[in-house]
Amino acid sequence: MASSESEISFRRITSENVSEVCELSETLSPEQREMVADNGVSIAEGFCSQAAWFRAIYLDETLVGFVMVNDGDEWDDGIECDGPYLWRLMIAGPHQSAGVGRRAVEMAKQRLRRRGYAALYTSYGLGEGSPEAFYKALGFVPTGGYFGEEIEVSVAL
Repeated sequence: MASSESEISFRRITSENVSEVCELSETLSPEQREMVADNGVSIAEGFCSQAAWFRAIYLDETLVGFVMVNDGDEWDDGIECDGPYLWRLMIAGPHQSAGVGRRAVEMAKQRLRRRGYAALYTSYGLGEGSPEAFYKALGFVPTGGYFGEEIEVSVAL
């Protein structure tokens, strides 16, 4: 269980940790796996994008998740919004509900603030396993837009 004193860090995906990051997807419930892309797919998409920034999330020295942000500048990624888009966020099942995801999103927001962005966008599906409550608790609000069937939301930075 994470404590508020545990350090969250973002680390590059390398040949040394890529398999472990991919295996984290297996820790999600079947319902969550329907809502969250497999980390292996996300990493492949990130390496194919000129606009993606992605990292493994560590709690102290323990790998606990994956984050990927698209800065909105690359049209061929299929992500069209008015600013950076939280393309993927995945926290391993055993580390959920301990504040790790919230702290990771706050760190990503700080990174984007330093780069001069005013808002962060993301989207989510509805139904069992939906992260809707998580994003609402972080202050994300619906924009009225959609990404496919997912509701687009944003939060001011």
